[in-house]
Amino acid sequence: MEEDCRPLLSSEQQTAESYSQRGSTDSLDYRAKRPFYVEPRNIVGDVPQERVSAEAAILNSRVHYYSRLTASSDRLLSPPDHVIPHTEEIYIYSPLGTAFKVTGSDHSSKNPSFITIFAIWNTMMGTSILSIPWGIKQAGFTLGIIILILTGLLMLYCCYIVLKSPKNIPYIDTSDWEFPDVCRYYFGKFGQWSSLVFSMVSLIGAMVVYWVLMSNFLYNSGQFIYNYSHNVNMSDSEFGTNGSDRVICPFPNTNHEGNHTVSTLFLSASGNDTSASTFEHWWSKTNTIPLYLIILLLPLLCFRSASFFARFTFLGTISVVYLISLVTIKAVRLGFHLQFHWFDYTQFYLPEFRTLFPQFTGVLTLAFFIHNCIITLMKSNKHQENNVRDLSVAYLLVGITYLYVGVLIFAAFPSPPLSKDCIEPNFLDNFPTSDVMVFVARSFLLFQMITVYPLLGYLVRVQVMGQIFGNHYPSFFHVLALNILIVGAGVLMARFYTNIGSIIRFSGATCGLALVFVFPSLVHMISLKRQGLLRWPSALFHSFLILLGLANLLGQFLM
Repeated sequence: MEEDCRPLLSSEQQTAESYSQRGSTDSLDYRAKRPFYVEPRNIVGDVPQERVSAEAAILNSRVHYYSRLTASSDRLLSPPDHVIPHTEEIYIYSPLGTAFKVTGSDHSSKNPSFITIFAIWNTMMGTSILSIPWGIKQAGFTLGIIILILTGLLMLYCCYIVLKSPKNIPYIDTSDWEFPDVCRYYFGKFGQWSSLVFSMVSLIGAMVVYWVLMSNFLYNSGQFIYNYSHNVNMSDSEFGTNGSDRVICPFPNTNHEGNHTVSTLFLSASGNDTSASTFEHWWSKTNTIPLYLIILLLPLLCFRSASFFARFTFLGTISVVYLISLVTIKAVRLGFHLQFHWFDYTQFYLPEFRTLFPQFTGVLTLAFFIHNCIITLMKSNKHQENNVRDLSVAYLLVGITYLYVGVLIFAAFPSPPLSKDCIEPNFLDNFPTSDVMVFVARSFLLFQMITVYPLLGYLVRVQVMGQIFGNHYPSFFHVLALNILIVGAGVLMARFYTNIGSIIRFSGATCGLALVFVFPSLVHMISLKRQGLLRWPSALFHSFLILLGLANLLGQFLM
């Protein structure tokens, strides 16, 4: 059987063949695969029917002959168009005598540009949006806006390089390739494994951030329900503004006037309340809540399939839309509070240009990161000639969304009486637990993250187990061990380091170094050099991108 499937003529591209043959019936390329033709009268709808006719058998032998001439990834001796039936007449023929119609190859299964743009926008809108106001604070208001725009443009260009990279490889069918396959083509196993490792950094970093945020949202939601049911007023225990739309500073400067008195009043008021102290003991944001989540999420991670959780991905869109509405309402009610001090600190305002700006570039690297799945997303675009335009529009919408949320929260933050330096890495922490609108936002995000977290774990498992064992689910104990490691990292961070802004910037800068700056730039330069089109301005610019990615990562450790 193995001898029958071996091509008669060898090809220089056979080294790339072994990992390019990963297609399914949903992505069948009728010019490159081995189709089986069945006369329409032998097919009744989509129901498998009787054995194929003699004509189909002859055509199958003819196509099989072409397939044996050379590897199916070599287009030089692939079956000519007149031998291959039309796409609507291609069926997969089973040795048992049944035939199944091929679907997904025609334009009817493709998405219009609007759907493609929305899918990219929805994929990029993650937890990073909660840290955009904090990032603008770290960089300074004016510098933060400039950095957001420039970083978005650089990320768009690098994503464009990733998108077109498979098409620049000659004589090989790259229709089913992803960017790790491209890296393996240019850099061998080192490129494949490096891209895998850095992709894991982004996924596991996102899962750690999710665990910290789920602990936060679960704690605040439980606190809201407890306070509401017991008529507990927490306003005296939180330093912040007065009025119906309160804004708080969870960790004010210890030298801030009145802070010590507020803490003393809170302790004296709650010190004799046995019920409240018991609740606080068992409902702690860092000590107990991260452990409670293990009971819920660890079993979900061990599911063999994640298809059930994929049904709830629409909640991400609802959460982002509600978050934008919340930001708009809060900004209208609070008004704008801005003063421009270009390089000087004041009691309530920050300089427009700050030396902590690398922290914001690290956050934005993950906020605009979609490079490891952009090829897959764009394959479903109906008009492939519009891929670059649709990708640019999607990045524009993502940048506008980040600008809108970041600028409004920073500008509306009430200074005075609060300092702009009080803006938290999760800007929802600047609103009290008694805020009903914020409670709804936290509840939405909590439920969304509970459904998305197993999906991220599934992606990690598929890539890690598939590469190591060649099986996505080698055994329950292998999967359990991997999940314990992932959950353990989330629990440790949720207990001892809850700054999601720093977690995002480190994971973003790390995975961005390889998958955004280094590999795309090197792939682009090598491709141009092989075509004899590489010029020194291009080589200089793409070398600068590599240095920029390295500086972005080093900057996270120096700030």
